[in-house]
Amino acid sequence: MTETKPDQPTRAADTAKPILEVSDLNVSFPSEAGEVQAVRGVSYAVRPGEVLGIVGESGSGKSVSSMAVLGLLPETARVSGSVKLGGRELLGLSDGAMSKIRGKEIAMVFQDPLSALTPVYSVGYQLAEALRVHQSISKDAARKRAVELLDVVGIPDPHRRVDAFPHEFSGGMRQRAMIAMAIANDPEVIIADEPTTALDVTIQAQVLDVLKRAQEVTGAAIVMITHDLGVIAGFADQVQVMYAGRPVETGPVDEVYYRPRMPYTIGLLGSIPRLDEGRVEDGSRRALTPVEGNPPKMVDLAPGCPFAPRCPVATDVCRTTEPELAVADGAAHRTACHRAGEIGDTLDRATVYPVPELPDAAPVERLPREERPTVLELDQLTKHFPLTKGGLVKRRVGTVRAVDGISLDIREGETLGLVGESGCGKTTTLLEILDLPGDQTGTVTVFGKNITELSRADRKGLRRDMQIVFQDPMAALDARMPIGDILAEPLRTHGWDKARIAARVPELLEMVGLEADHADRYPQEFSGGQRQRICIARALALEPKLVILDEPVSALDVSIQAGVLNLLDELKSRLGLSYLFVAHDLSVVRHIADRIAVMYLGRIVEIGAAEKVFAQPSHPYTQALLSAVPLPDPHKERERTRILLSGDLPSPTDVPAGCRFAGRCPKYATLEKADQSRCREEDPATAPLAEDHAAACHFPTALELL
Repeated sequence: MTETKPDQPTRAADTAKPILEVSDLNVSFPSEAGEVQAVRGVSYAVRPGEVLGIVGESGSGKSVSSMAVLGLLPETARVSGSVKLGGRELLGLSDGAMSKIRGKEIAMVFQDPLSALTPVYSVGYQLAEALRVHQSISKDAARKRAVELLDVVGIPDPHRRVDAFPHEFSGGMRQRAMIAMAIANDPEVIIADEPTTALDVTIQAQVLDVLKRAQEVTGAAIVMITHDLGVIAGFADQVQVMYAGRPVETGPVDEVYYRPRMPYTIGLLGSIPRLDEGRVEDGSRRALTPVEGNPPKMVDLAPGCPFAPRCPVATDVCRTTEPELAVADGAAHRTACHRAGEIGDTLDRATVYPVPELPDAAPVERLPREERPTVLELDQLTKHFPLTKGGLVKRRVGTVRAVDGISLDIREGETLGLVGESGCGKTTTLLEILDLPGDQTGTVTVFGKNITELSRADRKGLRRDMQIVFQDPMAALDARMPIGDILAEPLRTHGWDKARIAARVPELLEMVGLEADHADRYPQEFSGGQRQRICIARALALEPKLVILDEPVSALDVSIQAGVLNLLDELKSRLGLSYLFVAHDLSVVRHIADRIAVMYLGRIVEIGAAEKVFAQPSHPYTQALLSAVPLPDPHKERERTRILLSGDLPSPTDVPAGCRFAGRCPKYATLEKADQSRCREEDPATAPLAEDHAAACHFPTALELL
């Protein structure tokens, strides 16, 4: 199905009385290092039917402020200020009194639905419990209402699913069940804390659609907490940007996005890779504008503006006096910046945050693709796993078709982006490439060598030339080893002598923007972005030719993510690297990839030059993926047509016959019966659409979505 957003955001009437008023909210926690000032003077008001978006980096106080509103903080927390719901003061109420309000008048959708739902009770039981706690209603009536709620939020076959347990739901379905629980008692306010963070973009679009419909059903105000500025652009009426525990810019979403007056807001907006921005006219990449440095520790804050150490236009007054949140443009747009009056007038965005320059493309990158050597080639690679049942005596009851015959190639100096929903087989493909098995089905050719013909020594040599950067840098680094030893470990494994290692480690640190004297520090002493830079340095230690990047920036804030992406671009050109870049964020892939392969249920359904695939996606699945990615541009977000997929990704243990996407395909419903029969019965082969652009669809039709 398709969804077109209204020309203007849905706004509550300006004369409506706020339903939720937060005034000068302060939260602190005791710690061994001193008092942690997590929230410092947060104030906002939300009217019925209005959406307030609260954004900022991790540690800015977004979630803590929402927990304080709901009275869910631990007893050690010190909370002051005022929180009024419909004119009634909530701070100071007992837990018993708050229990009567939580879930009835004010509800919350948590970030991780699997943790929020009790695993030993069915989803229907938990929905019925939420109803019976606050209403005088029978078990049968509560169950009937639970089925209705599951239907409202789009759970397929709600009469059967009501008896399912949380682990039997997919991530998107669990989040929709959480929204159903939140709206069960028609609350006046819904607080959604990062409700789409861990979801694929297609499921994210479904959840946001459900949340919007839930708001229409209940008429509730919504406080949306997120780090995704694209989500806020199309969903919120008002936005509040937080930094170091306090609001630094607040106002109508259009004002803040198009006329930001706080350098931090400008930095956040400039650090986002955008799906609607390709390469510059000469074909080179656009650098992102990272916000250098890290947020301050919330213990014993230094005097002055907390953002001053990271601010490119800070002055002496910024380092001595913290600015108040004052009017910037109109009474509704306020900014906490001493130079707010200059920004936008004498200081434009490019002056505040100049765009870094990337190095010129390497000589190999300037060659036509067909003239470059092939670094990696997969031909009908297949990986199936047996599905067994039983304890002592196991019997095979099925097959998991994780990778089901994929073909692709990567040329020297090229980045191939591999994208698709969770469960489509991306990670299994990576593991098959890295494991270099000798008995796989299909052909894997690395640097011109068929891996089935290699000796053990040859395989070790190939692994030196292929390295990986994992998604979670903290899990990838040994917390017991200083980073100097971590970087030296692969060098020792491959026989480097001590003198050569001692010279290489500082060189690697400087290559990724760290200092040589950091070698004696441990991973926990670095920020998330710095840890990922260490992982990149380790991957480059042996001077590989191919680097495989598995969701390398998904765990990072956008401000930190920008610096890592710029670094990857710089290293690729300087060292002549080739990348296989796996991600679910198509905005990141659009920024960094030369070519893109779209994967669905173990198969590649569209592949080609990135600019062609993004400009004219031809497979319905690719079109749905692109339409689901939010843009950090309020006007464009309201005008876009959204293609919402029904249901979730099928299980690889039960792959449909014919086209495996037919059950979710929006185009399928528009076809004639004979064409539908073909989709159900015949698995489409990958066919060329244009030069370096192919799709596996019986009826491909290019759409311009950006």
